Amino acid sequence: MNRLTSILAMSSAFVLLGVAPAFGADSYVSFSGAIGAGLVTVGAAFGIGRLAASAYESMARQPEVAGTIQVAMIIAAALIEGFTFFALVICMQQNPFK
Repeated sequence: MNRLTSILAMSSAFVLLGVAPAFGADSYVSFSGAIGAGLVTVGAAFGIGRLAASAYESMARQPEVAGTIQVAMIIAAALIEGFTFFALVICMQQNPFK
């Protein structure tokens, strides 16, 4: 996990450094909304995936409380999705040419 995080951070840095000379000096700002939206989407997908995996594992261990676990999972997934939509709206409002 730690190695994957460092690989993703390094590749993001290389992408940002490679984009700037090709598109001009303001390209860091102009691509910040798109990069932020991508990171938000990946983070939300990772969080919901972990949530579902943990819930299914809990239901497999204790089938008698599966209904309670499922309700809690749906509520948590809805909260994650709500925050994700909010963060995407904020990222898409980053327009340097206003």
